[in-house]
Amino acid sequence: EVQLVESGGGLVQAGGSLRLSCAASGFRFDDYIIGWFRQAPGKEREGVSCIRSRTASTYYADSVKGRFTISRDNAKNTVYLEMNSLKPEDTAVYYCAADRWVALVRGLIPNYDYWGQGTQVSVSS
Repeated sequence: EVQLVESGGGLVQAGGSLRLSCAASGFRFDDYIIGWFRQAPGKEREGVSCIRSRTASTYYADSVKGRFTISRDNAKNTVYLEMNSLKPEDTAVYYCAADRWVALVRGLIPNYDYWGQGTQVSVSS
């Protein structure tokens, strides 16, 4: 059974940092792209970043470039999202997702096969 479990969300002041984790199980981690998405109340789900597990190639949304860093630990089947210089507009539920066939350059489109349950990130001004 495929499982993706996010953790690390919380409440932080603007300018602060958080590190999200996505622990994966039930599939061959190396063969997949793992993406981070977020959804704020009343807004559509948007792609934040994605990483190809085998090569560590990454892709970022313009809104987070230079502030967020995605990484993976293949030995732990875990992907991380380091978020720095957080802004109130980063407030959302953050989800990780996995897909075997998506191209990296299309990895910010929320059309993945498997999804986690989400973790709340709240940034106060």
